[in-house]
Amino acid sequence: MVLDHYREHGRKMPWRETTDPYRILVSEIMLQQTQVERVMIKYPEFISAFPDFCSLAEASPADILRVWQGMGYNRRAIALKKCAVLVKENFGCTLPRDVEILMTFPGIGKATASSIASFAFDLPVVFIETNIRRVFIHYFFSGREGIRDDEILPIVKKALDRKSPRVWYWALMDLGSHLKKTTSNPNRRSAHYVKQGAFPGSDRQLRGEIIRLLLRVQESDVGEIEREMKADSSRIRRILASLGNEGFITRAGDLVAIISR
Repeated sequence: MVLDHYREHGRKMPWRETTDPYRILVSEIMLQQTQVERVMIKYPEFISAFPDFCSLAEASPADILRVWQGMGYNRRAIALKKCAVLVKENFGCTLPRDVEILMTFPGIGKATASSIASFAFDLPVVFIETNIRRVFIHYFFSGREGIRDDEILPIVKKALDRKSPRVWYWALMDLGSHLKKTTSNPNRRSAHYVKQGAFPGSDRQLRGEIIRLLLRVQESDVGEIEREMKADSSRIRRILASLGNEGFITRAGDLVAIISR
């Protein structure tokens, strides 16, 4: 049934038309907390600007963030840059296949590492993401609340098509996407379900606005940033400190700029 649905309704996506590990890693990082439709727009632009690990490793954070604008969660762009540097310096611009190694990369946890291994190398690893979780809750946990991932994982493992895990996971994800549109979202019954908080006025929004300002003017003093953002001075300075600690910006006194390398 899962594969039948995929044969009839499977979605076409550029990262499903390649086995290039670099392109698949980029897509998996982009798809974290971002709708497929948005990634479909930005992914080709990003790949055109940075076609491989070496070109991304050599690009400046400012150039990467300019291309990334519109995706949100700018930490992912910096994580991708750091991943590319690791792959270039430690693995000769070739992505390792080992999930345990991939898990040590910036911005990559076990689920993302496993999905990269599955889609890039067709390895029969076991993982859960939001659409996969939705399928298994819908079909195996009817009427239950508070379902934990550690209850779902053994069933995912038993169901896995080890001959073609890549296609199997694509099929599960597309069925899960279909279920979201046609049923009361099963993921609300997950113990891990968290409704995303409102975005307007949040620190996340303010961080994004500061990054966009610095990309536009190249550098600015703290006072000007406070005036532009129309936000409390202590809040701005706290966010700037956070952006500095995370490798987004550099400061010289009160002058702030996107980090150049």
